[in-house]
Amino acid sequence: MSRAPSRVPLEQRVGEFGASRAPLVIGFVLVVLGTAALVCAMVPVGPAWLGPAGSVTVATAFSWGLAARTGGRPLVFALLALACGLAAVGSDQDLLLTGAAVGTSAVAAVLGVMITVPAAGIATAARECVVGLCVAGIGAMAAIGFEPAIQKERFEYVGLGLAFLGAIVLVHRLGAGFHGLGRRGLIIVAIGVVVLAATLLYAELLRRYGSTGLVDELLSWVAWSREHLGAFPRPIATVLGVPALAYGCHMRARRRQGWWVCAFGVAATSPTATALANPAVSVTEAGLSVVYGLVVGLILGWLLIRLDLALTGNRGRRSRVAEQAAAVRPEPRRFAPLL
Repeated sequence: MSRAPSRVPLEQRVGEFGASRAPLVIGFVLVVLGTAALVCAMVPVGPAWLGPAGSVTVATAFSWGLAARTGGRPLVFALLALACGLAAVGSDQDLLLTGAAVGTSAVAAVLGVMITVPAAGIATAARECVVGLCVAGIGAMAAIGFEPAIQKERFEYVGLGLAFLGAIVLVHRLGAGFHGLGRRGLIIVAIGVVVLAATLLYAELLRRYGSTGLVDELLSWVAWSREHLGAFPRPIATVLGVPALAYGCHMRARRRQGWWVCAFGVAATSPTATALANPAVSVTEAGLSVVYGLVVGLILGWLLIRLDLALTGNRGRRSRVAEQAAAVRPEPRRFAPLL
């Protein structure tokens, strides 16, 4: 005679649920409190220590979240981030404060990519880009909250380099290593590397050695956009970062190799995480620049997704709807460990 399945008491189930959600709730509360402190410091309202306190809080919570999301040791990395942040603030040394700021921006940029989930359609891909940029935006406030001594170009390049290196290391595990790329994935990654290198190299060469006429023409476009639209989108985020993040989330719903494309999403989250590094640009202009880059980048990402569907034989609305419905590759939830 079969025995009836044992039932777990309601109190025990509630306790297990609360215990499993406790770190997430604590992390969310810390991010909210830290962000509120940073906003007060930017207004400014309240005591002067709100900015550094908010930066340390956000850096600690983001380090915890990134480690938990990627299968690391959250407590170890959170304590390390807390110790580094407190040491930088307590020392009041420009070198340490700048190091804490660039490290925080890099962590926020990588977390902004890692916190995304697969997207079956363009609407969900756009949502994931918004989520990633919002995380990076909080990181931008936290980075400036340390009040670092910034040389703008160097700060942005170092932040992008650290974020890209961290993303590649993590994606190597998530995307089944280099051997899991395949020919198609290898071509996509090669194109991403070329676009990234060309964008950075062209901007640097233009700034250092560009002809006066060409530089003046480009600067006139930037000036017109800033005067009439309030801001000018960051080229690297618009051309590479946002399209890569949208297309990568689209691919992840179908193939694991989509993680390799998402790695180039730091070209959008890192500039967002360092968007407040330029003291000559207001917070409003920095925000509008991110929004404009998001809008134009999503258009490019939509074109990439449509091209991908056309190449895989999914032409026509009915075929695309059927393909989207079949895109059900499993992946952990947004706040669950990926590994």
